[in-house]
Amino acid sequence: MKQKLYIVSNRLPVKATVDGKGNFSFIRSEGGLATGLDSLKTDYEKHWIGWPGMCFSRKKDQYEVKSSLEAMNFHPIFLSQAQYKSYYEGYCNSMLWPLCHYFYGSAQYKKTYWESYKEVNQIFADEVCRLVGFGCWVWVQDYQLMLVPAMLRKKRPDLHVGFFLHIPFPSYELFRVLPERDDLLKGLLGADFIGFHTHDYLRHFMSSVERALHLEFHLEEVMVNGRAVHVDALPMGINYNLYHRAGRKPDVQAFVEEIKKSTIGCKLILSCDRLDYSKGILHRLMAFDLFLKSHHEYHGKVSMMMVVVPSRDKVEKYAELKRKIDEKIGQINGAYSKLGWLPIRYIYRALPFEQLMALYKLCDIALITPLRDGMNLVSKEYVASKSVDDPAVLILSEMAGASVELKDAVIVNPNDLNQIENALETALKMPREEQRRRLLSMQHIVSTFDIRQWAADFMKEWSNVIERNRQLTSKVVTTERLDAFHTFYRKASHRLFFLDYDGTLVGFQDDPLKAVPTPELISLLKKISEEAGNTVVINSGREHRILEHWFGDLPVDIAAEHGAFLKRKGVWTKRFIRYGVSEKIRKILNLFVCKTPGSRLEVKETSLAWHYREVDSWLGDFRSRQLVNALMPECAKYNMQIMTGNKVVELKSSTYNKGTAVTEYLSGAPYDFIFAIGDDTTDEDMYRALPDTGISVNVGQTASRARYSLKSQKEVLPFLNRMIQ
Repeated sequence: MKQKLYIVSNRLPVKATVDGKGNFSFIRSEGGLATGLDSLKTDYEKHWIGWPGMCFSRKKDQYEVKSSLEAMNFHPIFLSQAQYKSYYEGYCNSMLWPLCHYFYGSAQYKKTYWESYKEVNQIFADEVCRLVGFGCWVWVQDYQLMLVPAMLRKKRPDLHVGFFLHIPFPSYELFRVLPERDDLLKGLLGADFIGFHTHDYLRHFMSSVERALHLEFHLEEVMVNGRAVHVDALPMGINYNLYHRAGRKPDVQAFVEEIKKSTIGCKLILSCDRLDYSKGILHRLMAFDLFLKSHHEYHGKVSMMMVVVPSRDKVEKYAELKRKIDEKIGQINGAYSKLGWLPIRYIYRALPFEQLMALYKLCDIALITPLRDGMNLVSKEYVASKSVDDPAVLILSEMAGASVELKDAVIVNPNDLNQIENALETALKMPREEQRRRLLSMQHIVSTFDIRQWAADFMKEWSNVIERNRQLTSKVVTTERLDAFHTFYRKASHRLFFLDYDGTLVGFQDDPLKAVPTPELISLLKKISEEAGNTVVINSGREHRILEHWFGDLPVDIAAEHGAFLKRKGVWTKRFIRYGVSEKIRKILNLFVCKTPGSRLEVKETSLAWHYREVDSWLGDFRSRQLVNALMPECAKYNMQIMTGNKVVELKSSTYNKGTAVTEYLSGAPYDFIFAIGDDTTDEDMYRALPDTGISVNVGQTASRARYSLKSQKEVLPFLNRMIQ
């Protein structure tokens, strides 16, 4: 039986229409998402959940539409007019859309919009939970449904949830103005895998998560409630063969011949967009106006075929944009047209596929200059539709996600009208051989990274993180494992404990000096260490005097400063004579303290530690990488090790680490129960030094040599208590 994949999006790939007699029919939706995913071929049984394009007040109509659509594996979500208007026209397109496209001045915030957005996202999530079986794959699409992944995670943790954002994710400085920023980020982090079109959008998302939610990414992965969430950039492709072969169809060839009759002797420039202020249509018209003013030699020889697909034109801002476009086109045509030649041929409607392909096939230049666009699949469709015998030139905005891949286009800044004007001249004068070379290069990219490859890459990475979470879950200490540890503990007569301190026995504090042991911890350590046959070692990177102050009265041993000091049976021993720090190293460290507000330098007898827990997360990570690079040449001279821990960079002799203390204890009396617990990279040496019979537990489900894991520091003391009782 095939596994099922449920695609969840605001709209189904078809929309319902009704005739005068009340009969319903369904037509294919326009738009890259619907076209792309509808043509997706997969081994999964594909289902689609979304709004059918109309609001139905009568239950009878809903039943009829539902029955017809479900026969095609489409599952409609029914919303009232008020819900759809406030959720879609309100929060989605009056707040999220302008903000994510860097039109903050156009954003309109209303609390009621947000309430409707939450309500509709919950309706979608509830319908998914009702429809899908255990362990199904649910792929949520785009900015309209950013809360759905977390809603599904809360109600159905068995589901595999993926998410793809098809619009830009803005920089943190812009995203932070949203009052609901934390809710939206947490909503997305309910997914197992989150995809973006470009690395810029990916970087902005990671920065927002780290700075708003104070979670830390390791490469492209972040832990959320003991679960790995993976993120990556995967540029969406198109159905290349569909567009590349379309020109051979008789219907398309017929439309080509029809258009040719009225454009004889003219070079044609294609402009094709949905009505939206982010598409830069007015800027494009002004640039074309400038071109015609400056280049009289092209009058009568160049025409722009401008297709604008109606969208939200009942919204005041879009209606105003349409009015300005109409006026500008009228102004240009009025100023320059002459008998037999019209500078701009304007079509305000969605064209049938065959007519659009005819325009793609016939136009010599595509002028695609959005002010901001998540991907822009029109540019890829245009490239795919051309042939090497009839090459063409693509002029593409650097603000479109597609510009990252289509480097052989003529790339322009869409705000620079002179640059667009010059690009038009360049395109018109470009030799055919260069056109052919550029086209072949772009076609290779578009055909290789098509919609199937995009989906396959998404599914592969999604599957990988699901498997990774299975492995992480397999290491989690369960009740059964805890019972086994307890039995092992009780049967043993000589037991050895190695316990890390910060992040393990206590939680992290912004000021490390405030991370003092709690009465509960002191009581537990006393209980473990006083039981016959037990040896307890606090194995920490902390300065030895602080650990002595905190634990000196307890019958425990202490390995301090990563093994440089060892207190055993009440006697402190320094494990090496000296360590050298050059004046240059001190200057580097002090420089980074000065230029990183919130950081501090801890000077220990055997090491130096640069702490940045109170620093902005992005700045702290950036400075830590800079510091490590600056220190590496100097530390190599003095045989010093650079350790990167949790919000700390530490310099120490490479002679000792947390594993040396373990080795020393194991070389003495035999132990039949050996246990170690830690939380970061500095504890890996401790785990590595344990024998195969030892029990190693890492706090936090990150990649670790430890055999077992606990999800959070809060579980550590209860775990230790239950193990020894």
